[in-house]
Amino acid sequence: MTIRGQVVLTVQSEQETALLAQRIAELVKPGAVLALDGDLGAGKTTFSQKFAKAIGVTDVVNSPTFTIIKEYEGASMPFYHMDVYRLSLEEADELGLDDYFFGSGVTIVEWASLIEELLPPERLEMYIAHEGTEERVFRITGVGEPFVSWCEALNEMGAGNNDDRA
Repeated sequence: MTIRGQVVLTVQSEQETALLAQRIAELVKPGAVLALDGDLGAGKTTFSQKFAKAIGVTDVVNSPTFTIIKEYEGASMPFYHMDVYRLSLEEADELGLDDYFFGSGVTIVEWASLIEELLPPERLEMYIAHEGTEERVFRITGVGEPFVSWCEALNEMGAGNNDDRA
C-alpha cells in the first residue's frame, strides 16, 4: 500500500499562490511530477506559471492546451508543462509521457486525473478549487516519498492558511 500525506491550504490572492509555488519549488528534485486538477478557471495554469518562475524559468509560460507539452529551461532543471485535457488515455500513452516523468526535469500535468493510469506511482497531486474572486483551496496529496514529506513540510512552513476541510 502506498503511503499518502495530505495538506489543505487556502490562498487569498495570486501572490499567495506564488508563495505556495515557491515553497514547493524549494522542495522539488528532478523527476518530480505534480499532477494538477480542478475546475476550469481554478488556477492550474496560474500555479504552473508561478512554479516555473520559482524554478528559474525566464520564458513566458502559457497553457499548453493545444500543443499538449511545452518544455522550458529552468535555472537548475528543465520544466515540462503538459495539458492533457484534449487527449484520450490511449493518445496520451502513445505520446510517451513517461519519458518526461522519469527524466531530468520536473513535470506539471494539468488535468492529470484523465491519465491517472499513466502517472508515476509517486507524485504530488493538487486539486485546486475556486472559492471566490481570488480565494483558492489547494488540496495537496503526497503519494509515496518524497511527496508525503513535502506535505508535512508545507504544513510546517505554514504555506497559506491550513484548512481542515477535506
